[in-house]
Amino acid sequence: MSAIAAPRALSGAAFATLLLIALMMGANHVAARIAFNHGADVATAVVVRSSVTALVIVAILAWQRVPVRFSARHKRFLPAIGLLVGVQSLCLYSAVARLPVALALLAFNTYPIWTAVWSALVYRRPPERATLLAMPVILFGLALALDVFGAASGLGAAGQWSQIGAGVAFALAAAATFGLALVLTQHEAGDVDGRVRTATTMAMAALVALATVGLQGGFHLPQAPAGWGGLAALTFLYGTAFTIMFTVLPRLGVVGNSAIMNVEPVFALVLGWLILGQAISPVQVVGALVVVGAVMALGMRKR
Repeated sequence: MSAIAAPRALSGAAFATLLLIALMMGANHVAARIAFNHGADVATAVVVRSSVTALVIVAILAWQRVPVRFSARHKRFLPAIGLLVGVQSLCLYSAVARLPVALALLAFNTYPIWTAVWSALVYRRPPERATLLAMPVILFGLALALDVFGAASGLGAAGQWSQIGAGVAFALAAAATFGLALVLTQHEAGDVDGRVRTATTMAMAALVALATVGLQGGFHLPQAPAGWGGLAALTFLYGTAFTIMFTVLPRLGVVGNSAIMNVEPVFALVLGWLILGQAISPVQVVGALVVVGAVMALGMRKR
């Protein structure tokens, strides 16, 4: 993912393509949960997904004969950005392994708050007024979606947090590291071709995950056909989504990311219910829509 681009008029084809990317990214996390439920572990999934995606993007670079040039500043910061995205990938999949997929993605969708925080801390850029107004709305919606007091589940606050605490912590860690990666990308590597930046980021993420595999004693592969199907599906969906992002969207007049793609948790909510049987209460659905709506409004505002 790249930083949210300024809004512009979208054609019908561009709008449909953005929704398709959001659907594929949401489905990727549902497929990941299937793989995790059948023996695969987070680090193994990130190695496979990131390696294949990096190879696909490198093939696109070679096919399109994209010149690859790095300044001294790029050489310093691109590895750091890749490291952050590697940590983010591990944390987000760890959240998906522990929470209903939609709730993990909703907690991760707090990254605009973290982006504002990191921008203020690292570059002394005060948050925009729109961001300050959106922050409490996002947090309120997230509190509803996560059922932080355990009212919908009937477990009470202590019981609810004993079930969701670790998953929420991983999702927020993913949001925090992704927010910092976005800030560094904007200020230090924004002039690098998006395809080149993605290839280096995915390669670095694969190395981070590979190091994690080594520390845990080796790869943990799926133990059932459904798990292998989930691993193959998450790799295909993630790699295809990025391929579309960098080959189709530019031809449709869309550059980079778009706030439209923040409907990913909504797709994950529906797919998680249909495929995994993960259901949440009506109040939690309202909270999910509040979070998604606030993040989309923030991304689509005029600047």
